[in-house]
Amino acid sequence: MPHANRRHTTHSGRVSETPATNFCKFAVGLLFVLAWPASSQDPFAWKDLGGGRMELRDGGKPALVYNYGPQHKEGAPEDRRRCCYIFPVYTPAGVSLLDDFPRDHWHHRGLFWSWPIVETGGKRFDIWMAMTARHRSAKAPAVSVSSSEARLEAQNFWQAGGQDIVREDLRLKVFRSQGAARELELELTWEAVGAPVTLRGSPERGKSYGGLSARFAAREGTILRADGEVLAKDEDLNERRWAELEAVYDGKRAILRVTPDEKNPGAPHQWCLRKYGFVGASFPGRTATVDGFTLQPGKPLTLKFRVRASDLP
Repeated sequence: MPHANRRHTTHSGRVSETPATNFCKFAVGLLFVLAWPASSQDPFAWKDLGGGRMELRDGGKPALVYNYGPQHKEGAPEDRRRCCYIFPVYTPAGVSLLDDFPRDHWHHRGLFWSWPIVETGGKRFDIWMAMTARHRSAKAPAVSVSSSEARLEAQNFWQAGGQDIVREDLRLKVFRSQGAARELELELTWEAVGAPVTLRGSPERGKSYGGLSARFAAREGTILRADGEVLAKDEDLNERRWAELEAVYDGKRAILRVTPDEKNPGAPHQWCLRKYGFVGASFPGRTATVDGFTLQPGKPLTLKFRVRASDLP
Protein backbone atom coordinates (compact mmCIF):
# COMPACT_ATOMS: atom_id res chain seq x y z
CA MET A 1 0.00 0.00 0.00
CA PRO A 2 1.55 3.36 -1.02
CA HIS A 3 2.44 5.94 1.67
CA ALA A 4 -0.16 8.71 2.08
CA ASN A 5 2.31 11.48 1.12
CA ARG A 6 3.93 9.61 -1.81
CA ARG A 7 3.50 10.91 -5.35
CA HIS A 8 2.07 8.43 -7.86
CA THR A 9 2.00 8.09 -11.64
CA THR A 10 -1.27 8.13 -13.58
CA HIS A 11 -2.11 5.88 -16.55
CA SER A 12 -1.06 8.68 -18.88
CA GLY A 13 2.42 8.76 -17.29
CA ARG A 14 1.87 12.16 -15.60
CA VAL A 15 3.05 12.55 -11.97
CA SER A 16 0.31 13.80 -9.59
CA GLU A 17 0.14 14.69 -5.86
CA THR A 18 -1.93 12.89 -3.27
CA PRO A 19 -4.54 14.94 -1.33
CA ALA A 20 -2.35 14.91 1.80
CA THR A 21 0.60 16.37 -0.11
CA ASN A 22 -1.54 19.11 -1.64
CA PHE A 23 -2.95 20.05 1.79
CA CYS A 24 0.54 20.37 3.29
CA LYS A 25 1.64 22.66 0.47
CA PHE A 26 -1.52 24.78 0.92
CA ALA A 27 -0.91 25.09 4.67
CA VAL A 28 2.72 26.18 4.20
CA GLY A 29 1.66 28.76 1.62
CA LEU A 30 -1.08 30.11 3.87
CA LEU A 31 1.32 30.53 6.76
CA PHE A 32 3.68 32.47 4.49
CA VAL A 33 0.92 34.80 3.31
CA LEU A 34 -0.26 35.46 6.87
CA ALA A 35 3.25 36.15 8.15
CA TRP A 36 4.40 38.40 5.31
CA PRO A 37 2.28 41.53 5.93
CA ALA A 38 3.26 41.74 9.60
CA SER A 39 6.93 42.13 8.76
CA SER A 40 6.70 44.21 5.58
CA GLN A 41 3.61 46.39 6.07
CA ASP A 42 3.67 47.26 9.78
CA PRO A 43 6.80 49.41 10.24
CA PHE A 44 5.86 50.64 13.72
CA ALA A 45 6.65 49.06 17.08
CA TRP A 46 6.11 50.38 20.62
CA LYS A 47 8.41 49.37 23.45
CA ASP A 48 8.22 50.29 27.12
CA LEU A 49 11.79 51.25 28.02
CA GLY A 50 11.08 51.28 31.75
CA GLY A 51 11.27 54.34 33.96
CA GLY A 52 7.97 55.62 32.56
CA ARG A 53 9.25 55.91 28.97
CA MET A 54 7.35 54.51 25.96
CA GLU A 55 9.38 54.45 22.73
CA LEU A 56 8.04 54.27 19.19
CA ARG A 57 10.21 52.84 16.39
CA ASP A 58 9.50 53.31 12.70
CA GLY A 59 11.22 50.81 10.42
CA GLY A 60 13.52 49.81 13.27
CA LYS A 61 14.64 53.41 13.94
CA PRO A 62 13.53 55.52 16.93
CA ALA A 63 10.77 58.02 16.11
CA LEU A 64 9.89 59.45 19.55
CA VAL A 65 9.46 58.72 23.24
CA TYR A 66 6.41 59.57 25.34
CA ASN A 67 7.43 60.10 28.97
CA TYR A 68 4.49 58.98 31.05
CA GLY A 69 6.46 58.64 34.30
CA PRO A 70 8.36 61.37 36.22
CA GLN A 71 11.68 62.29 34.58
CA HIS A 72 14.75 64.01 35.98
CA LYS A 73 18.26 64.86 34.79
CA GLU A 74 21.42 64.93 36.86
CA GLY A 75 22.23 68.53 37.77
CA ALA A 76 18.67 69.80 37.34
CA PRO A 77 16.74 71.09 40.37
CA GLU A 78 14.71 68.34 41.99
CA ASP A 79 11.55 70.44 41.81
CA ARG A 80 11.73 70.36 37.99
CA ARG A 81 10.95 66.62 37.93
CA ARG A 82 8.00 66.09 35.55
CA CYS A 83 6.08 63.70 33.31
CA CYS A 84 3.59 63.55 30.46
CA TYR A 85 5.47 65.02 27.49
CA ILE A 86 7.22 63.88 24.31
CA PHE A 87 11.00 63.72 24.11
CA PRO A 88 12.97 62.98 22.05
CA VAL A 89 11.49 63.47 18.56
CA TYR A 90 13.48 62.26 15.53
CA THR A 91 13.32 62.92 11.80
CA PRO A 92 13.17 59.87 9.48
CA ALA A 93 16.97 60.13 9.08
CA GLY A 94 17.46 60.05 12.85
CA VAL A 95 18.09 63.72 13.66
CA SER A 96 17.10 64.48 17.26
CA LEU A 97 15.42 67.91 17.13
CA LEU A 98 14.41 68.72 20.70
CA ASP A 99 15.96 69.28 24.12
CA ASP A 100 15.00 68.35 27.68
CA PHE A 101 16.20 70.04 30.90
CA PRO A 102 18.22 72.77 29.09
CA ARG A 103 20.32 74.71 31.58
CA ASP A 104 18.92 78.08 30.54
CA HIS A 105 15.33 76.90 31.11
CA TRP A 106 15.32 73.75 33.27
CA HIS A 107 11.52 73.53 32.96
CA HIS A 108 11.50 73.28 29.14
CA ARG A 109 10.79 69.71 28.05
CA GLY A 110 10.76 68.56 24.43
CA LEU A 111 7.24 68.79 23.03
CA PHE A 112 5.01 69.73 25.98
CA TRP A 113 1.83 71.50 27.08
CA SER A 114 1.46 73.54 30.25
CA TRP A 115 0.56 76.96 31.69
CA PRO A 116 2.35 79.35 34.08
CA ILE A 117 -0.94 80.40 35.72
CA VAL A 118 -3.52 77.84 36.86
CA GLU A 119 -6.18 79.26 39.17
CA THR A 120 -8.77 77.33 41.17
CA GLY A 121 -10.52 77.74 44.51
CA GLY A 122 -9.07 81.23 44.95
CA LYS A 123 -5.48 79.93 44.70
CA ARG A 124 -2.88 80.29 41.96
CA PHE A 125 -0.63 77.43 40.82
CA ASP A 126 2.03 76.94 38.13
CA ILE A 127 2.35 73.80 35.98
CA TRP A 128 4.92 75.50 33.69
CA MET A 129 8.06 76.30 35.71
CA ALA A 130 7.60 76.38 39.50
CA MET A 131 5.58 73.15 39.29
CA THR A 132 3.28 73.98 42.20
CA ALA A 133 0.85 71.96 40.08
CA ARG A 134 2.06 68.75 38.43
CA HIS A 135 1.05 66.24 35.83
CA ARG A 136 0.56 62.66 36.94
CA SER A 137 -0.25 59.60 34.85
CA ALA A 138 -3.36 57.67 35.83
CA LYS A 139 -1.90 54.54 34.22
CA ALA A 140 0.51 53.41 31.52
CA PRO A 141 -0.59 54.58 28.06
CA ALA A 142 -2.46 52.28 25.67
CA VAL A 143 -0.62 51.78 22.38
CA SER A 144 -1.36 50.15 19.03
CA VAL A 145 -0.03 50.06 15.45
CA SER A 146 -1.26 49.50 11.92
CA SER A 147 0.45 49.56 8.54
CA SER A 148 -0.12 53.33 8.21
CA GLU A 149 0.04 54.76 11.75
CA ALA A 150 0.91 54.24 15.39
CA ARG A 151 -1.41 55.35 18.18
CA LEU A 152 -1.00 56.19 21.86
CA GLU A 153 -3.72 57.14 24.33
CA ALA A 154 -2.90 58.45 27.80
CA GLN A 155 -5.03 59.59 30.72
CA ASN A 156 -3.38 62.10 33.03
CA PHE A 157 -4.35 64.44 35.84
CA TRP A 158 -3.11 67.80 37.05
CA GLN A 159 -2.57 67.70 40.79
CA ALA A 160 -2.38 70.77 43.05
CA GLY A 161 -2.87 71.27 46.75
CA GLY A 162 -2.96 67.51 47.25
CA GLN A 163 -5.88 66.87 44.90
CA ASP A 164 -6.65 66.38 41.22
CA ILE A 165 -7.94 69.57 39.62
CA VAL A 166 -7.90 68.75 35.88
CA ARG A 167 -8.28 65.54 33.88
CA GLU A 168 -6.16 65.41 30.74
CA ASP A 169 -6.60 62.99 27.83
CA LEU A 170 -3.93 62.68 25.13
CA ARG A 171 -4.51 60.99 21.79
CA LEU A 172 -1.35 60.77 19.69
CA LYS A 173 -1.12 59.49 16.12
CA VAL A 174 2.19 59.05 14.33
CA PHE A 175 1.93 58.56 10.59
CA ARG A 176 4.23 56.49 8.45
CA SER A 177 7.19 58.45 7.09
CA GLN A 178 6.71 59.93 3.64
CA GLY A 179 10.14 60.37 2.12
CA ALA A 180 12.10 62.75 4.35
CA ALA A 181 9.15 63.74 6.58
CA ARG A 182 7.11 62.26 9.41
CA GLU A 183 3.95 63.80 10.89
CA LEU A 184 2.38 63.54 14.33
CA GLU A 185 -1.17 64.46 15.28
CA LEU A 186 -1.91 65.47 18.87
CA GLU A 187 -5.38 65.76 20.35
CA LEU A 188 -5.40 67.13 23.91
CA THR A 189 -8.54 67.35 26.03
CA TRP A 190 -8.80 68.97 29.47
CA GLU A 191 -11.72 69.04 31.89
CA ALA A 192 -11.92 70.57 35.36
CA VAL A 193 -12.44 68.14 38.23
CA GLY A 194 -14.70 69.38 41.02
CA ALA A 195 -14.26 73.17 40.67
CA PRO A 196 -13.62 75.49 37.70
CA VAL A 197 -9.97 76.00 36.71
CA THR A 198 -8.74 79.09 34.84
CA LEU A 199 -5.70 78.96 32.52
CA ARG A 200 -3.67 82.08 31.80
CA GLY A 201 -0.49 82.83 29.92
CA SER A 202 2.59 84.48 31.39
CA PRO A 203 1.80 87.78 33.17
CA GLU A 204 4.75 89.78 31.73
CA ARG A 205 3.80 92.76 29.63
CA GLY A 206 3.74 91.92 25.93
CA LYS A 207 3.85 88.15 26.50
CA SER A 208 1.33 85.36 27.03
CA TYR A 209 3.13 82.03 26.53
CA GLY A 210 1.41 78.87 27.72
CA GLY A 211 -0.05 75.99 25.69
CA LEU A 212 1.63 73.59 23.24
CA SER A 213 5.36 74.30 23.08
CA ALA A 214 8.56 72.87 21.60
CA ARG A 215 12.09 73.42 22.91
CA PHE A 216 14.86 72.76 20.39
CA ALA A 217 18.24 71.09 20.81
CA ALA A 218 21.66 72.72 20.33
CA ARG A 219 22.11 73.62 16.66
CA GLU A 220 23.58 76.09 14.14
CA GLY A 221 22.09 78.32 11.46
CA THR A 222 18.68 78.79 13.07
CA ILE A 223 15.87 80.06 10.83
CA LEU A 224 12.45 80.89 12.32
CA ARG A 225 9.45 81.00 10.00
CA ALA A 226 5.76 81.66 10.48
CA ASP A 227 3.12 81.55 7.74
CA GLY A 228 5.92 81.37 5.16
CA GLU A 229 7.70 84.48 6.45
CA VAL A 230 11.30 84.37 7.72
CA LEU A 231 11.39 86.21 11.04
CA ALA A 232 14.13 88.76 11.60
CA LYS A 233 13.53 88.80 15.38
CA ASP A 234 11.61 87.10 18.17
CA GLU A 235 7.83 87.48 18.24
CA ASP A 236 5.06 87.57 20.83
CA LEU A 237 1.27 87.72 20.54
CA ASN A 238 1.16 87.74 16.72
CA GLU A 239 -1.53 85.53 15.20
CA ARG A 240 -0.05 82.86 12.94
CA ARG A 241 -1.46 79.75 11.25
CA TRP A 242 1.79 77.82 11.76
CA ALA A 243 5.42 78.24 12.83
CA GLU A 244 8.63 76.27 12.28
CA LEU A 245 12.31 76.21 13.17
CA GLU A 246 14.96 75.10 10.69
CA ALA A 247 18.59 74.49 11.68
CA VAL A 248 21.67 72.28 11.36
CA TYR A 249 22.10 69.58 14.02
CA ASP A 250 25.53 67.90 14.07
CA GLY A 251 25.99 68.70 10.38
CA LYS A 252 22.47 67.60 9.33
CA ARG A 253 19.81 70.13 8.33
CA ALA A 254 16.30 69.50 9.62
CA ILE A 255 13.07 71.33 10.38
CA LEU A 256 10.11 70.98 12.73
CA ARG A 257 6.76 72.68 12.07
CA VAL A 258 3.80 73.08 14.43
CA THR A 259 0.36 73.66 12.89
CA PRO A 260 -2.68 74.13 15.15
CA ASP A 261 -6.02 72.90 13.86
CA GLU A 262 -7.93 75.80 12.33
CA LYS A 263 -11.02 74.66 14.28
CA ASN A 264 -9.31 75.08 17.67
CA PRO A 265 -11.07 77.54 20.01
CA GLY A 266 -9.39 80.92 19.60
CA ALA A 267 -7.64 80.00 16.33
CA PRO A 268 -5.54 81.37 14.78
CA HIS A 269 -3.33 81.20 17.86
CA GLN A 270 -0.94 83.87 19.02
CA TRP A 271 2.66 82.65 19.30
CA CYS A 272 5.80 82.90 21.38
CA LEU A 273 8.74 82.48 18.96
CA ARG A 274 12.37 82.55 20.07
CA LYS A 275 15.58 82.15 18.08
CA TYR A 276 17.30 80.57 21.09
CA GLY A 277 15.11 77.57 20.25
CA PHE A 278 11.47 77.86 21.32
CA VAL A 279 8.17 77.71 19.44
CA GLY A 280 4.89 77.96 21.37
CA ALA A 281 1.28 78.21 20.21
CA SER A 282 -0.22 80.34 22.98
CA PHE A 283 -3.66 79.62 24.39
CA PRO A 284 -5.79 81.52 25.18
CA GLY A 285 -3.30 84.27 24.36
CA ARG A 286 -3.98 87.88 25.28
CA THR A 287 -6.17 90.43 23.56
CA ALA A 288 -8.18 93.46 24.68
CA THR A 289 -11.03 91.12 25.65
CA VAL A 290 -9.34 87.77 26.39
CA ASP A 291 -6.84 87.05 29.15
CA GLY A 292 -7.80 83.56 30.31
CA PHE A 293 -9.88 80.46 29.70
CA THR A 294 -11.91 78.73 32.39
CA LEU A 295 -12.30 74.95 32.32
CA GLN A 296 -15.64 73.82 33.70
CA PRO A 297 -16.60 70.39 35.05
CA GLY A 298 -18.54 68.53 32.35
CA LYS A 299 -17.36 70.91 29.60
CA PRO A 300 -14.06 69.62 28.18
CA LEU A 301 -11.72 71.74 26.06
CA THR A 302 -10.01 70.04 23.09
CA LEU A 303 -7.07 71.41 21.09
CA LYS A 304 -5.53 69.63 18.08
CA PHE A 305 -2.12 70.09 16.45
CA ARG A 306 0.00 68.67 13.63
CA VAL A 307 3.75 68.41 14.10
CA ARG A 308 5.97 67.69 11.09
CA ALA A 309 9.63 66.66 11.46
CA SER A 310 11.60 66.70 8.21
CA ASP A 311 15.13 66.17 6.91
CA LEU A 312 16.49 68.73 4.46
CA PRO A 313 19.27 68.35 1.87
